[in-house]
Amino acid sequence: MGNSFGTIFKFTSYGESHGEAIGGIIDGCPAGLKIDIDFIQKELDRRKPGQSHIVTQRKESDTINFLSGIFEGITTGAPIGFVIHNENQKSKDYEHLKDVFRPSHADYTYEEKYGHRDYRGGGHSSARETACRVVAGAIAKLLLQHYKVTIFAYVSQVHHIKLNKSHTEINASEIEKNIIRCPDEQVAKQMIEYIESIRKQGDTVGGTITCVAQHVPIGLGEPVFDKLHAELGKAMLSINAVKGFEYGAGFDAVNYKGSELNDVFESNNGIRTKTNYSGGIQGGISNGEDIYFNVAFKPVATIMQKQQSVNKAGDEIIIEGQGRHDPCVLPRAVPIVEAMCALVLADYLLLNKLSKLD
Repeated sequence: MGNSFGTIFKFTSYGESHGEAIGGIIDGCPAGLKIDIDFIQKELDRRKPGQSHIVTQRKESDTINFLSGIFEGITTGAPIGFVIHNENQKSKDYEHLKDVFRPSHADYTYEEKYGHRDYRGGGHSSARETACRVVAGAIAKLLLQHYKVTIFAYVSQVHHIKLNKSHTEINASEIEKNIIRCPDEQVAKQMIEYIESIRKQGDTVGGTITCVAQHVPIGLGEPVFDKLHAELGKAMLSINAVKGFEYGAGFDAVNYKGSELNDVFESNNGIRTKTNYSGGIQGGISNGEDIYFNVAFKPVATIMQKQQSVNKAGDEIIIEGQGRHDPCVLPRAVPIVEAMCALVLADYLLLNKLSKLD
């Protein structure tokens, strides 16, 4: 039913935005991994609502509670179960949408597919589900740390405001120093001011998140249908509001000739490439260089303006957003992008151990 992700390191999420709780089950995590609860909670805190004035003001502590699979701070090899209780549901904010199809939401497609839907904030299709991904991704990060793999992401564009620097030019330690999570103080200020103006208009805005994975072992990925970049693309496109994914040179590759875009090999403390237009992946398999990619997010579909729509009966109506919503999803999406990247790399790292004899 599409509620699980991964092959060996497998994650399943459950719960609804305005239900009692959300949570998940992680199966396939190796035994013996030390679990840092404080680290996992900090990852959740980076995603939680209400963390600044430019995101939704829904107040949730998003406190993690593990139910199984961890004993004395160490994974046992059993399925890891966890729950995050919802503390600030306001289902009444959605009563007026009970029989209405909101523009660019999943209301109509869910109704047609299932014949019944949870209209309270979208139910399981709500972005609230992504908190579960952050927990699973945090555990995947702990596993990857064991292999010296690091992942970071940042906001590189908000609407027309763009950070014109490559990932090799930025200082990752600057990302968490502002509420937009852009590693450039001046550009971050412009982004924040623009989002503030958009919010006052009752509108929303999208942008781009750049993600980087460093020290990834050579050999992750399968050569045909399960290419590493294909799985990363699937992971990113499964995130709410994502409309595009590109890795390496991406769409800009069409502006180059082969002689300009080829990553030439050289012998430099082992075999390396002089350039990295491939984004650390060649033939669907990691080559040891930095893996980097961009994820495009559309503007949040709920806006505080009047819009035309229809109800279940097919009557034309006018609706207007109510409740607490993000004017821009990007700041809270940064840890989600990192989490999904970590889930892919952790799964493929474990899969790679099956591909040849040690």
